[in-house]
Amino acid sequence: MGQLDDLIKITASATGLDPDDVRAFTATAERREFPAGAILFHESTPREWAGIVVEGEVKISSGLTGHETELARLGPGSLVSEIALIDDTPHTATGHTPKGAVVLTVPRKTLQEMAVLHPDRYYRMVSRVAQLIAHRMRSVSEQLSAAITAQQQLGGIRTEHDSLGAREIPAEAYYGVQTLRALENFQISGIKLRKFGHLVHALAYVKKAAALANAELGSITQAKADAIIGACDEIMEGKLREDFVVDMVQGGAGTSTNMNANEVIANRGLELLGHQKGEYQYLHPNDDVNCSQSTNDVYPTSVKLGVYLSLQDAIAALAELQNALKAKAVEFGDVIKMGRTQLQDAVPMTLGQEFAAYAVMIGEAIAHLKRISQDLLAMNMGATAIGTGITSPPGYAELVSKKLAEITGLPICQAENLVEATQDSGDFVAISATLKRAAVQLSKICNDLRLLSSGPRAGLGEINLPAMQPGSSIMPGKVNPVIPEVVSQVCFQLIGYDMTVTMAAEASQLELNMAEPIMAYDLMMGTMMLRNAAITLTSRCITGITANREHCRDLVNHSIGLVTALVPKLGYEQSAAIAKKALKTGESVYDLVLQDSAMTKDELDELLSPDKMTAPRSRAI
Repeated sequence: MGQLDDLIKITASATGLDPDDVRAFTATAERREFPAGAILFHESTPREWAGIVVEGEVKISSGLTGHETELARLGPGSLVSEIALIDDTPHTATGHTPKGAVVLTVPRKTLQEMAVLHPDRYYRMVSRVAQLIAHRMRSVSEQLSAAITAQQQLGGIRTEHDSLGAREIPAEAYYGVQTLRALENFQISGIKLRKFGHLVHALAYVKKAAALANAELGSITQAKADAIIGACDEIMEGKLREDFVVDMVQGGAGTSTNMNANEVIANRGLELLGHQKGEYQYLHPNDDVNCSQSTNDVYPTSVKLGVYLSLQDAIAALAELQNALKAKAVEFGDVIKMGRTQLQDAVPMTLGQEFAAYAVMIGEAIAHLKRISQDLLAMNMGATAIGTGITSPPGYAELVSKKLAEITGLPICQAENLVEATQDSGDFVAISATLKRAAVQLSKICNDLRLLSSGPRAGLGEINLPAMQPGSSIMPGKVNPVIPEVVSQVCFQLIGYDMTVTMAAEASQLELNMAEPIMAYDLMMGTMMLRNAAITLTSRCITGITANREHCRDLVNHSIGLVTALVPKLGYEQSAAIAKKALKTGESVYDLVLQDSAMTKDELDELLSPDKMTAPRSRAI
């Protein structure tokens, strides 16, 4: 009790809630342990509980589309998802725990019961939570306003030069002249590098590893390495993201992306050293930040790492989908329905068996993605231009791979042959193909959901999908299966991306593939869309599906598919004749067998029991 008492005091002190109210809240709570990296809730998903952090830290961030913004970090005693006390509107941010956390959670149903049984306590808490939310919103608004004001306070211009000449750069910008040229040259997709946070972080990981290796080998001074490392650490904390501005689709095999990172890191490093942006004589984007490197090893390594990290998000979201399907398989385990092949009645099964099969499909997709993602961890860092390691000191390739493994905590290793790894994009093809496989399986499930819920009066109508929005501007009352529809479209896009990745990988010539940027775009966008599609399908469709139990059984009882069970007893020919007659007359298979005196009623009841037709059984000879 001592630990709980301390938690109650901390929470009451931090929030202004009455300690007795906090104690009553914790008395109804479930203690839940979330491992490192776990998602507590996703942005846009329904609020299911309110809680208090007991141990660890919960990070609150917004942005499902790759550009993540950290909003808060919650420690022991902090309320989390407390808006669930007020309403059931979807989450406006994502909560996850970087290093693991323990949270006391109270489900919304219990909160609603509190409102009825203990209204005074409930509304005291609601009133205080509303005040806390208003205060938090003012604080966030002030932070955003200050950031915008800082951006608007232009500090004039500075002049930078490259091999093509001098150009003027906004003084407040951390990027430099080569990034400026890329901005002018590649206005293609409108999707900037900063959209994909995992790729930006991957670039920072790579540059930090290179700085550590270069300092250890004496290629750059420790002071310069510390400045580079400091800038990289800030990027990994989510800072400087706005200056990663180049278009994802670009010529030059990724040089613009590499130089964008080099220039941002150099200019922030200069500030850490006490100098002004652009004073590259003290810390140079090429000579120091890019020391012992080439775009041709930095870019593919960063893309591999970025895709790997993005894949982990997608896999986690698919695992949540699999669990939701498993739960429905259990819930619908006693719902008898007709199975169908080629859209025709086949034999009885349970709706639970159908959903269990879907869960296995998603499980297979997860297993294949996990297995193939390991191939991304063989990197070509140290290859420099074409794999020979030119401009890097002896031992650099091995050391930089070791450093990259250490700072990421991943089992990264040096590729077997750096010349091969610099020109061959086979790993990207394999990842893309596996994403396509997952997309095909996911879309098949969505096809089935739309068919099974079709109607509601003139279709199969075996299940009900949650009604998400009105379905027509002209047909009143129509509700469409919009969630499976959008998920299928995501799957179509992933299948198209796979063709692009295949063609881009095939475009490799001699010692380098110039088309890696389009592969990077498709893989980063594809994994992000797959993750979001899985989250949306889980929270806005699967968890809310209900079964029309009586209708499912009625369809079974009136289906000629039952005749299949007669074959072991009556033979194929006689069974087929009964089926034909049933189809022609509209009479049931059951009645026709009795009319023909082909079997006794007891024999027929035993043989045609739908519940016994959903699993194997012995056959008498």
